[in-house]
Parts: sequence; C-alpha cells; structure tokens
Amino acid sequence: MTTLRINHRTTYSYDGPVTFGAHRLRIRPRDGHDMRILESALTVTPKASVHWEYDTFGNSVAQLTFHEKADRLVIASDLLLRRYGLDDPEARIERSAGPWPFTYEPEEAFDLSPLLHIHSPQDQPVLRQWLAEQLPELPDGSFQVLDLLSGRIHECFAYRRREESGVQSPAETLAAGSGTCRDFAYFFMEAARSLGFATRFVTGYLYDPAEAEEQNSASLSGGGATHAWADVFVPGAGWIEFDPTNQIIAGRNLVRVASTRTPEQAMPVSGSYHDGGSSFLSMEVEVSVVRSEE
Repeated sequence: MTTLRINHRTTYSYDGPVTFGAHRLRIRPRDGHDMRILESALTVTPKASVHWEYDTFGNSVAQLTFHEKADRLVIASDLLLRRYGLDDPEARIERSAGPWPFTYEPEEAFDLSPLLHIHSPQDQPVLRQWLAEQLPELPDGSFQVLDLLSGRIHECFAYRRREESGVQSPAETLAAGSGTCRDFAYFFMEAARSLGFATRFVTGYLYDPAEAEEQNSASLSGGGATHAWADVFVPGAGWIEFDPTNQIIAGRNLVRVASTRTPEQAMPVSGSYHDGGSSFLSMEVEVSVVRSEE
C-alpha cells in the first residue's frame, strides 16, 4: 500500500483575452479495489461551471463551461490517493495467465472486439517485420509473450520527451528510433493487437521514488508530466498494465486516470477557444507525485 499526493497544473497563456469554449478534463482517477481516492480538489481560473459525467469507457470526465474572457487558463488538480498492489505481481500473473496462441471466450470476444481492432492498419507490414526480427520465436505463454514484447520495445527505442501533442504512428516510431511514453504505449498496443490481444490506452501518473526523493537522477522515464501505458486483457488473468517505457508490469507506481480504445480519446485536457484577435503563447504542464504519510 502506498499513499500518494498528486498535484497536476496546466497553464495556457495568450497575448490577450480570449473566449473559452467547453473543455473536457480526464484528470480524476477512478476508485477500485486497487486504488482509493482520499481527497480531491479541482481549481479553475477563470471560474467555470463544472459538471461531472462518465464517458463511454466509464472514465470520470469534468465538463467545464466558462463565463468570462481571460488571457490565461489555469487548471489545477490536487489528489490524495492510496494505491494497493502486490509485491510480486508478475509471479501471480504468470500462474494464472493462459497459453499463446489463444482464442478469447465467445462472450469476452464480443465485448472486447473494438479493442482488438488495429488502429493503424497501414503500419502493419513494417510492424510485423519488426516483430519477426525482434521476436523470431515467441513463448507458449500469453504473459511471457507480452513481457518479451514490452522488453524489446524498452530496449530498442530511446525515450525522448516531446512537448507537442499527438502520438507517433508505429512506423514513425520505428523510423525515429525514439519516442515518448505515449508513443511506446501505442506501439505496444498495435503490436499486441496484431498478436491477438485486446488492448487499451491508459493515461495517468507515474510515481518515481528516485525523483520524489530528489536523488541525482530519476530511475524511471515519464515523471514530471502525465504518463501513458497500455492495458492488455490476458486470458485467465484479466486486465494487466504494461508500461514499456519503464518495463513495469502491474506496478503500484502507476496511477491510472483514463483507459480508452485510442490515444486520442484519453487526452487529459481538451477544449477550444475563440481568439478575437489574440494569439496563443504557450502551454505549461507541471505534475508532482510524492509519497504521503497521511
């Protein structure tokens, strides 16, 4: 069990007052058997009406409606939550996961069908070539296949932080030889789907003990901002988290906020504005995840 304090602040700046359209926020985690929200606060400047709802995936979404112009928009979330997890999750998963190749049970296959769909079919030839080169012989266990896939992505590509929005296609990641956590999560998803696994894109937060304790270098990649990884429905084991950026499997240091079919559906903040002659200047995102004794 780990208790974490998470502060997430996003600031948009403009060179003059603008009118803000509706905004949607996916920044609040969902309670579950492995996570409990103890405190939650959302502050928006300029003031906005806030309406909470669930999206089609069951994620909590805050709908913001603004009533005044401003030259700066600040969205600040403060969370205190408790994350539960096993000390050795991989051993438990390995014991319960089924063989590979496999066929989902009919009811499961029906429910999972949208999550089995290849999102970038045009990239499948180069992705399958990479799989053939990097994983020429696949194990006969589902968990071992996914563990090997995650490990090869972690080893083959360099992590590069990128402030621009959007996700690289698998072909773009292969050509660049590098990417962000969201690029690696998407690459993993498309590769796993080509092997018959149902996958989801997950956005959330990463607790890095080395960074939180202000050591000389962080041991994990992707801290200081929102993080991304993938969920896979493993026969016999259910939904399992795989973070190829850091080679984490079902780790308690991953705090999920939203799980979706595609990366585009999981944006933490989305919305519009009407410039009225003013121009966008910058966006800054600050995320702090520290251990709490509360």
